[in-house]
Amino acid sequence: MRLLIVKLSSLGDVIQTLPVLADIARFSPDARVDWAVEEGYADLLRLHGGIERVIPAALRRWRRQGWLSSGSRAEFMALREALRSEPYDLVIDLQGLLKSVWVARMAGAPVAGAAWKTAREPLATLFYQHRISLPLLPAPVRYRLLAAKALGYERQTGFDAFARNAGDFGLGGGEEQGRQVVLAHVSARDDKLWPESNWIELGRRLAESGLQVLLPWGSDAERRRAERLAVGIPSASVLSPMSLAELARLFAGCRGVFGLDTGLSYLAIACGVPTVRLYCGLDRGATADFDWSCSRSIGQPGVAPTVDEAWQTWQDISPIPAAVKMGKQ
Repeated sequence: MRLLIVKLSSLGDVIQTLPVLADIARFSPDARVDWAVEEGYADLLRLHGGIERVIPAALRRWRRQGWLSSGSRAEFMALREALRSEPYDLVIDLQGLLKSVWVARMAGAPVAGAAWKTAREPLATLFYQHRISLPLLPAPVRYRLLAAKALGYERQTGFDAFARNAGDFGLGGGEEQGRQVVLAHVSARDDKLWPESNWIELGRRLAESGLQVLLPWGSDAERRRAERLAVGIPSASVLSPMSLAELARLFAGCRGVFGLDTGLSYLAIACGVPTVRLYCGLDRGATADFDWSCSRSIGQPGVAPTVDEAWQTWQDISPIPAAVKMGKQ
């Protein structure tokens, strides 16, 4: 069977969809799976052993540069050709938006998606050949259930696919593996940020335990924050700009990750490393309390978690005690 999954964005949503691949490999092992995704996430998905072909779409960029520009039109025709180059038996739209069903229909195969009541944009369901009714569940469970019903297998509960997917990425740590911890302090929304004083106190505790703190960043504002944090954290390292694929390799080789309510936290989970998710905003989202074997979330709506809470959670989920001195691993 030849399948196409359409899940275009955003980073957290794409990452939370990855367990579908583990389910398909387990229950439909003969299936060959392609994936259509926004171009910015294509290199990351190419790391995954469960995807045969990643098809990048540039919908965001086309919108910025103009849908009718010559470049947009040429790239759109190339996308359509790529989607029609394989005779798919089924397309599964796991996003449920008008833009995602537009991409799905380009493949020229039957499309399955969520029924009216659970689709994110109900009008998208008018373009499905197979409309699948689903209960209201956290997104990662809903994606897996939709795929299971579309393909006719029975999804088993309690199957922590994120832990398995760490191997599917085919990533390995370097010589420093085991003593580095990433503080993913970045977020596009100020209400999701954790106070810098908390990051510094947490970083000092990690440093006192013989662990090296790594500080990634994406924007100039995030770089300046990382530099301020590094001043207060002994031996902390401000990283150079990194792609998502490079970050995935970094995460896979680390002792663990502390992150905010962003896609980077879910990327760390998918890499199979202990991950503490810090929720600070009023809107915690449907997956805030949905935990995996290697991850826990802390924080209440509008109330940032304390450093003590973050530290205790880290000690609870880290398979190796946090207080490990360098040279005694």
